[in-house]
Amino acid sequence: QVQLVESGGDLVQPGGSLRRSCTASESIENTVYWNRQAPGKQRERVASITIEGTTTYAESVKGRFTISRDNAKNTVYLQMNTLQPEDTATYYCHTSKSGRLYWGQGTQVTVSS
Repeated sequence: QVQLVESGGDLVQPGGSLRRSCTASESIENTVYWNRQAPGKQRERVASITIEGTTTYAESVKGRFTISRDNAKNTVYLQMNTLQPEDTATYYCHTSKSGRLYWGQGTQVTVSS
């Protein structure tokens, strides 16, 4: 069973930056996704990255967020720049392996002055 461990939650001021990490307990050959869910809102897919490094982004984060992966470390990163209060949410990574879905524990990102 794959375990995904995300870096801890953070509080940051508007305009600030954070880097999230999602580390798997074993190698992941499939696409890894970052999602987020704000209180009272539906879960939103923020970004994804394939094993080859092809990326996609939600329109709301394009140009501000960058997803990357280090396959040697079984880790996917989400660099978040120019953060805004509307980016406040619980962030989750997830992926699949052998037909099963795996989710990280979720970590809170709060953007507030």
